[in-house]
Amino acid sequence: MSVEQPCTHGIVPPFILERMAEAESPKMRKLARENIAATAGARARRATLTHAPLLLASASPTGKKHRLVYDAKHAPTLPGKLVRQEGQPRTGDVAVDEAHKFTGRSYDFYFRILGRNSLDNRGMVLCSSVHYRRRFANAYWDGSQMVFGDGDGTVFQRLTRSIDVVAHELTHGVVTFTANLEYQDEPGALNEHFADVFGTVVRQWSKRQSVRRADWLIGSEILTPAPTRKAIRSMSHPGTAFRDDPYLGTDPQPAHMKDKYTGDDDDGGVHINSGIPNRAFYLAATAFGGRSWDKAASVWYKALLTLTPRSDFADCAAATADAAGSLCGKAAQTLVRNAWKQVGV
Repeated sequence: MSVEQPCTHGIVPPFILERMAEAESPKMRKLARENIAATAGARARRATLTHAPLLLASASPTGKKHRLVYDAKHAPTLPGKLVRQEGQPRTGDVAVDEAHKFTGRSYDFYFRILGRNSLDNRGMVLCSSVHYRRRFANAYWDGSQMVFGDGDGTVFQRLTRSIDVVAHELTHGVVTFTANLEYQDEPGALNEHFADVFGTVVRQWSKRQSVRRADWLIGSEILTPAPTRKAIRSMSHPGTAFRDDPYLGTDPQPAHMKDKYTGDDDDGGVHINSGIPNRAFYLAATAFGGRSWDKAASVWYKALLTLTPRSDFADCAAATADAAGSLCGKAAQTLVRNAWKQVGV
């Protein structure tokens, strides 16, 4: 069993937790500070795992889908006790069964739609731990597995409730084994972008939603309902997921390069600036029409395979345009270029 694990690619941005730590409620301030403390040391561990992901891959005994779900029992150690694996029936623990179900659907999407066999394309076992710590309001990929908290019970609910959250964290694993984008500045924002893209596409594919019917929200189910919050991010309209919320504040994501965040917080704005490429994907997908997994997702996946750890927004725009041209023709290439131009890239 490993020692305490820091959060590395958490879906809940640090600026949200920092805003919650300033809430009027003493209870909320305490919970937020505990969650911030639980993420300490992330940079060092992330750097170590990012440079040696293949050492952590465990091959499926069948070469195909193989899921392991562990119960951390609210402890800070991982992975915890193995409680469900491939082929076993439901346990009755909602978080365990959701992690098993949604990692399975995410695997199926990558395998059936994109032809990818798990995170490393070699049948890597999908490991998840649930019930991590007490009142832990985050979910993350740590370089070898996915980890899900139960939420703080006030603002955040169980993190396994949203299939897009589960697919988001699983996709961080795919990014690790492909472009391995550095988690800093524009490369880091692209890392978050690709996780959001395939998180929302897996959700749409699972629900058989067209691009017009989809809500393009990330993490809507993990938030306790309130009129001031819809989700933690909006891909269609970055900056509108929450507004004047007493705990979350107002969504800071920009939708255009002219408003790009240039500070040092959030690893140079990896969660903030991901709104720019997120909107570009939304614009491309809706311009293609139909279903996001028919064209747009394949274009973005093909582009991901060509990127490098330090690729920036301009590199991604060029790669997706090239991928669109090779997969769908010149008109599609122009469509994708126009989507990026609309966000200032």
